[in-house]
Amino acid sequence: MATPGLKQATSSTLQQAQTAALLSLLNLNNPSETAPNSAKSGSGFKTPPPAGPPVWKILVLDQQTKDVLATVLRVQDLRDVGVTLHVQLHSMRPPLPDVPAVYFVSPTLANVRRIAEDLEKSLYESFHLNFVEPLPRSLLEELAASVARDGSGDLVEQVMDQYLSFIAPSPSLFSLLPPPPIASTSTNPPTTTIPQSTYAILNSPSSTEQQIEAEIERVASGLFSAIATLGHVPFIRSPRGNAAEMVAKKLEGKIRDAIITASRSHGSSTNLFAQDTTGLSNLQRPLLLILDRNVDMVSMVSHGWTYQALVSDCLEIKLNRVVVEQPQKRSYDLDAKDFFWARNAANPFPQVAEEIDQELNKYKQDAAEITRSTGVSDVNDITQLDLSANAAHLKTAITQLPELTARKATLDTHMNIATALLEEIKKRGMDELFSTEEAINKQTVTSLLEMMRAPRADGSFTALDKLRLVIVFYLSSPDNALSKDDISELEKELKSAGADVSAFDYVRRTREISRMTLSASMGSSTPTGGGAGQGGQLFGGFTSVFGNRLTDRLQAGGLENLISGVKNFLPSNKLLPVTRLTEALMDSSAASNQSLQETDDYIFLDPRAPKHANAGMTGAGGSGVTRGSAWRLRKASYFCRRCGLCGVWNLEEWAAKTGKRVSYGGTEILDPGGFVDILQELGKSGSI
Repeated sequence: MATPGLKQATSSTLQQAQTAALLSLLNLNNPSETAPNSAKSGSGFKTPPPAGPPVWKILVLDQQTKDVLATVLRVQDLRDVGVTLHVQLHSMRPPLPDVPAVYFVSPTLANVRRIAEDLEKSLYESFHLNFVEPLPRSLLEELAASVARDGSGDLVEQVMDQYLSFIAPSPSLFSLLPPPPIASTSTNPPTTTIPQSTYAILNSPSSTEQQIEAEIERVASGLFSAIATLGHVPFIRSPRGNAAEMVAKKLEGKIRDAIITASRSHGSSTNLFAQDTTGLSNLQRPLLLILDRNVDMVSMVSHGWTYQALVSDCLEIKLNRVVVEQPQKRSYDLDAKDFFWARNAANPFPQVAEEIDQELNKYKQDAAEITRSTGVSDVNDITQLDLSANAAHLKTAITQLPELTARKATLDTHMNIATALLEEIKKRGMDELFSTEEAINKQTVTSLLEMMRAPRADGSFTALDKLRLVIVFYLSSPDNALSKDDISELEKELKSAGADVSAFDYVRRTREISRMTLSASMGSSTPTGGGAGQGGQLFGGFTSVFGNRLTDRLQAGGLENLISGVKNFLPSNKLLPVTRLTEALMDSSAASNQSLQETDDYIFLDPRAPKHANAGMTGAGGSGVTRGSAWRLRKASYFCRRCGLCGVWNLEEWAAKTGKRVSYGGTEILDPGGFVDILQELGKSGSI
């Protein structure tokens, strides 16, 4: 098996590195020169202009690899690198004997057998086989046997391991691919009740030792793909005594084996970490922090107030495509190529509203300048200009019109999304829930019950929102602070609202056994902001600048009535547990004593150090890095079983203030409701 001599571009983010690797793959594994700083609309990357005529080809995918491409490339990007058609591997496909085919699929038995069938039928002129992660030797041998039996070896141009088994929906966020579906040999429907997620597998009492070991291997392999794509060997830290330590040690072994293999081969084509051979000092190497999800369950179920967190909580979003149901169902792509999303995804929602107002004013000014210089009354009338009398002005207008049109479409998208979010905020009382959770340490059982029982003009809080609020309150309370009577009262309120308390039962059992220390997870600061009157003033700009069909739809008090009563809160300045731990490991001089004590016993692994140098180490050692200097590293990656978007913005905010570069990842990205479903299933199964 070959490994591409790629992924060594000086990409600044994991998303850019993955994009460069995918473009190289689509270019028949010939490196492509990207222009990361020249893309329009703040994309951060773009499809490079071809050096010559592109090689026209067909792209064959499965569902997993389709998801990988969908987050970073669009159809036009595929066209730019010569992909005329992209199809599913297991679909009916006509033969195209004069066209080369690029296969990008998962290394499964079903996929290998289907590829062998395609080779036997000579569907394409040549086959460039790329697997999203390393192809196991048993499957490689099966493929080789099939090719030898059918005599189709001349059609195979390449067989490549790509190390791309992760999804990067944003520059600083990534998740692992889910395990490929297992073909069922039974005609009966599946009866499994526990979702096949990492958190469920590692916490369910029904999981076997083989299942747990297989899941640890899968997570370590996915992390290895992300690290290999970046091309730098990290220092690895993790707490002791849980799945995070198992993943860390498994991952260190994989990185060490790759380094040894590359050193023995004496060739750059097999060296996944060639960048580290250029003389990087230890302080330039990144830090990888691997944590268990239970270190901070609060951020998974709390109510966020950033644009990205609200979209995830209130709307349907998958692979950067968000669906808005009202007034009619429409979907929008939100990714790094969307300049407004790239700049505002991690910002508090009130700030996003102001940004929309400013961008709309800027658009109106630019459009007015074009209409003034050309003498037309509307931008859409430019095509009616007298070409002989207005040639110079027409040239300027035609040059600027595509960018203005694209900018207007983007702003219309976010106006629609913001309007849908405002409706959900009012209906569910998201501002009240957020402000209560921001000051959760000041709440009592009595005040919490009063809040949940108080009548609201838009109806009571949903059962799920009440359940999430109670879980946040419970996890944020000191150990043994709540009596059995308090717990009973909270459960009674949840049941009366129609909530399933299985998730609450599971969280309580987990804390009682492991005695999780989460008292600092939500801080003690009070939210900044005012009351209902400020909401109307803040969002008033939405209607004052819109003179299009959206304004017409919201006239007669529509938007004004919607935003009335929405409170203007800004998140308080606090560090969530993951951010505190990252700070302690990257810059110990700025960290609190509590954080330093928590991380003092974390294992330290350096894949470049002698094999036994890391044994039993709890601090920096065999790498030549001293404790005082090691934790002032500038780059870090944080990885956890399942990640929530409330934790993402907190880590990004800290990184921006301190000048660090941080990536945040998990086994999967899940909205709060989805995570509660997992907790409920575990609660019903009697886990722990």
